[in-house]
Amino acid sequence: MRRLVLAFVALIAASAAAHAAAIQIVAFGDSATDGWLVAKKDAYPAQLERALRAKGFDVAVKNAGISGDTTTGALHRLDAAVDPDTDIAIVEFGTNDLRLHKPMSVVRANLTEIIRTLRKRNIQVLLAGLGSLDLSSVAKENGVAYAQWKLPPGKYRARDGQHFNAQGYAIVIARMLPDIEAMMKRVRR
Repeated sequence: MRRLVLAFVALIAASAAAHAAAIQIVAFGDSATDGWLVAKKDAYPAQLERALRAKGFDVAVKNAGISGDTTTGALHRLDAAVDPDTDIAIVEFGTNDLRLHKPMSVVRANLTEIIRTLRKRNIQVLLAGLGSLDLSSVAKENGVAYAQWKLPPGKYRARDGQHFNAQGYAIVIARMLPDIEAMMKRVRR
């Protein structure tokens, strides 16, 4: 009986250690991150986690997307959304700011503050620009990876014609995977 208890304790300890060793990724964004109009299993964070695990990576991807969120809202919820043990954050904001007629200078300043805060916490950042919102200069100025999520209209869109469907998210993920994998290798060092 004692051996059984010891084996059970060892199994729990090994499981806890394995979970602690998993690379923690937070998808931090608005409705495009949340997965508006698709099942949660088809939103990009869930698809990304499956794709990385299929490649043999020990990873957990948290969906911290909120539909309608802006860069100002993101700044206010940053600490609650991005856990202390996060290794990589994928930051996707800005389209709602522009829809609400916020100046691009505010978007850039808020994204810069988000990136700086995350980097101070030793979190690697990938900034994503959605559609025609090109944030590559913000990424370059802050020394972070960048992905442009631009797909043609039509079959890659959800029923509103704006957001991505499951197939669209799969394309976006395939394009981001090399950057994410490179970031994960740096985290392991």
